Amino acid sequence: MATIKIKQVKSRANRPIDQKRTLDSLGLRKMNQVVEHEDTPSVRGMIHKVCHLVEVVD
Repeated sequence: MATIKIKQVKSRANRPIDQKRTLDSLGLRKMNQVVEHEDTPSVRGMIHKVCHLVEVVD
């Protein structure tokens, strides 16, 4: 299955707890950290929830 790389580009400071937990679920704990996940609908939903904090990289 295809994979997707996600990079955290904005800080988690002063964000609601559900957004912080979503970042934790994606494995993002630091700024500019890149993680790789399988491209599934559940991962896409998590990315959509925090789309203002992350970006998809090549």
